[in-house]
Amino acid sequence: MKRVYVNEKWCLGCHLCEYNCAFAQTGKEDMALALKGKQIHPNIRVEDGDNIHFAVNCRHCDEPLCVKSCITGALSRDENGVITIDKEHCIHCYTCILSCPYGAIVPSEEGAIQKCELCIKTTQGTPRCVAGCPNNAIVFEER
Repeated sequence: MKRVYVNEKWCLGCHLCEYNCAFAQTGKEDMALALKGKQIHPNIRVEDGDNIHFAVNCRHCDEPLCVKSCITGALSRDENGVITIDKEHCIHCYTCILSCPYGAIVPSEEGAIQKCELCIKTTQGTPRCVAGCPNNAIVFEER
């Protein structure tokens, strides 16, 4: 399965992946119009260290603890291995947040949770965070 991988040696810490992710969630065609004046809530986030930057995102684990811990079945793994959210079934218990070893699941503005779903609902092919990385620090590949 293809996954998003980050090479922290190449990451500039520009946060463009966050903006591209937030833009992908809007379903609009113009990033400036879609995000102007809005606080973004991306499904990927860049952590800045002293001399290192790296993106935190869902790893779509082969044996996902978040899916196993979800008491309502709101999180599931599809036939392609992508872990998806059914926001209608999420009861906001946040057990998945506690169980994710990567910190890739966060509360959503709508009350449910949010995480990377590889842009399967908004784009065909390459996730927007990968396509928008100016330094090719984020890749979408099978390893």
